[in-house]
Amino acid sequence: MGDTHGERRPAGELEAGVLAALWAAGRPLTPGRVQEALGGALARTTVTTILTRLYEKGTVSRERSGRGFAYLPTEDASGLTARRMHAELAKDEDRGAVLSRFVSQLGDEDERLLRSLLDGDGRPS
Repeated sequence: MGDTHGERRPAGELEAGVLAALWAAGRPLTPGRVQEALGGALARTTVTTILTRLYEKGTVSRERSGRGFAYLPTEDASGLTARRMHAELAKDEDRGAVLSRFVSQLGDEDERLLRSLLDGDGRPS
């Protein structure tokens, strides 16, 4: 009983939806409030499971709210993407090859941005 259509969605997609609801709210939400923000498409138990999983990964923090918890993202979308990129990089023993391949596949605009960041001015040129 994952969602109202009876289809199983990938865990990453469900987590992304829950995070999007938390980012949009800009304040801690209980599982029930997250469920409402998602339009009731997921069972509350599913939302609670996703939030618990995100908490265990360090992606959200939680605080007491009544008998349960309210959840808040630990970082914004860009921070989360950067953390995922670092995690992927850490999986490969030949970091140089991975970084080289990544850089060689950048478009011109992204390459200029990366050069600017590496040169230390911290902003796009």
